[in-house]
Amino acid sequence: MKTIIHKADTRGYANHGWLKSHHTFSFASYQNAERMNFGALRVLNDDVVQPKMGFGTHPHQNMEIISIPLKGALSHKDSMENKRAIEVGEVQVMSAGTGLTHSEFNDSKTDDVNFLQLWIIPEEMGVTPNYEQRKFDVIAQKNALQTVVAPKNKLEGDALPISQQAYIYRTDLDANNSMSLTVKNQNNGLYIFVVNGNIIVEGNSLEKRDAIGVWDIETIQITSNENSKFIIVEVPMML
Repeated sequence: MKTIIHKADTRGYANHGWLKSHHTFSFASYQNAERMNFGALRVLNDDVVQPKMGFGTHPHQNMEIISIPLKGALSHKDSMENKRAIEVGEVQVMSAGTGLTHSEFNDSKTDDVNFLQLWIIPEEMGVTPNYEQRKFDVIAQKNALQTVVAPKNKLEGDALPISQQAYIYRTDLDANNSMSLTVKNQNNGLYIFVVNGNIIVEGNSLEKRDAIGVWDIETIQITSNENSKFIIVEVPMML
């Protein structure tokens, strides 16, 4: 088993006034040769957008982009004529493929929006762009792993499709509870990001916004010291 720990206070940080962003991996002005990716997971940004502000129209190509709101609602508009708000409890996926443009905006006049955005390197370049979003049952996350993203050729439950052999799970684990997770493929690694709480992963204590990557394993055990919310990204380590 191999592990790498990324504590919350080691992330890159950018304060643009209207946007405050923490970067787990190299992104924009934050460049760290030792923090380029975890397998196929290329970006994990923790963004806070002020009221009535947002990202203007910009392009993407050949990347799987997943957005997970933690607080507030984020309005989305793209070149595929999708125009929707993404709210807490929902997950959005975009396969950028051959190319698309989109914008993201906080329509609230009073409240910040906080959301996670993940980029996963696709297994196939030049796919037809695709957009989907879905609201997931919060009850199904209680002390259980809920699959919210899965490969488009191996979908399970209500999971949203991406063009990579990768999965995203999320859970709300009550204090003093444990769960185990077995990787789908021996070449996959697991990247666990704590949204809130305190958990123990393979003897390592992780608190709010800490993360750990684990690979060369079959199964891991996760225990919560307090009520905890976290996501797990399972990705191929060999690209």
